[in-house]
Amino acid sequence: MTIRRWLWPRSLGSRLFLILLGGLIVAHLLSFALLFSERYLSARQVMLGTLETDVATSVAILDRLPAAERPQWLPRVNRGNYQYILGPGLPGTPEMTQRGRDIAQRIMDASGGRFPVSVEEIPGDGKRLQAHLTLSDGSPLTIDVHPRMTPVAQWLPYTFVLQLLLLVLCCWFAVRLAIRPLVALAHAAESLDPNTKSTPLDESGPTELAHAARAFNAMRERIARFVEERVQILAAISHDLQTPITRMKLRAEMAEDSEEKRKMVSDLAEIQTLVQEGLAYARTTSGEGEKTSRIDLGAFVESLVYDYQDTGKAVSIVQNAGGALTTRPHALRRMLTNLVDNALKFGGAAELTVRREADTVVIEVLDRGPGIPEDKLEAVLQPFVRLEGSRSRDTGGSGLGLAIAHQLALAVGGSLKLKNREGGGLAAEIRLVQ
Repeated sequence: MTIRRWLWPRSLGSRLFLILLGGLIVAHLLSFALLFSERYLSARQVMLGTLETDVATSVAILDRLPAAERPQWLPRVNRGNYQYILGPGLPGTPEMTQRGRDIAQRIMDASGGRFPVSVEEIPGDGKRLQAHLTLSDGSPLTIDVHPRMTPVAQWLPYTFVLQLLLLVLCCWFAVRLAIRPLVALAHAAESLDPNTKSTPLDESGPTELAHAARAFNAMRERIARFVEERVQILAAISHDLQTPITRMKLRAEMAEDSEEKRKMVSDLAEIQTLVQEGLAYARTTSGEGEKTSRIDLGAFVESLVYDYQDTGKAVSIVQNAGGALTTRPHALRRMLTNLVDNALKFGGAAELTVRREADTVVIEVLDRGPGIPEDKLEAVLQPFVRLEGSRSRDTGGSGLGLAIAHQLALAVGGSLKLKNREGGGLAAEIRLVQ
């Protein structure tokens, strides 16, 4: 089973290439086999026809010549497939193949019955025959026949190799032409993001591919509309809830001081925070954002950190590569604020590092909190996802902070990745292309 998997490639393009190439090579070899078979049969028929006519003429000439002059004429009557020997020749056996019997019959027919002919096969070489006859003066004459194919032209192997190379090239081009739309469809599916506008698939080409491209583009539009409708519902509900929540807070504030009043005000504040974060998430996913501008990243991060330090928060800079960066400043600040607040809430302190890797800016927000289980690192980036324990709703988390940061990272053309640190804690890594 392992050998079969190793011999049979996994990619569709490689499989199609092997099938097409194998089929064409087999057809090509069969064509060559039929060609050589027809060539052999034609050469055999020509040789037999020439043999009958030529032998009759040559034997008649040698029979009329004096015995002393016959050796001088042998080079003139000899041929590539048969030669004349003045003598009894070699001893042989009368058993012959069908080809040998055909050649013997042609030699006998050529003699016209004037010269008794006996044909024998030479032992050790099944293709060699000798016909023995006696001329009019009693001299023995042997016709040594060793039929062979006409030699193959020197250019034929080179032509065969060139044809195979042409087959390989045509198969590769055909498979590449057939697979390219599938590769484009796979890339489009991998990069599918309802929150961003991307170039639709090309709907030209063969009918089946154009139909698949139109279906994919329509599916992407439907998904985008569906997501947009959900976001609009969330935004509308969040917006409309702010007014009654504000009225309820005012009424609660006007009530007499009591434990119930404090609980009610606290609950209303929590609800209002949740609504505001829901509205913020809806705005980030709906594409509302400012235009890009060029900023000094080092000064930008320092300003953010100083603002936290002025309020007594334990936020520091471990590394700051600085430099210019073209991005959306407000989105980047909101993103970093959410991550720093998350680090302060669960780790008590936050550290920021800024470094550059080739054409990418990497910003990390580090904490020494409890971290996140490995199987939950991707899930917490989704909206309204909370973890048990210290990262539960009891701590005041709404499940939208990391989701908003993730959406903002995508909005500015970057990415957000969470990973646990060695020794405990969490690292939130933002990657921005310069």
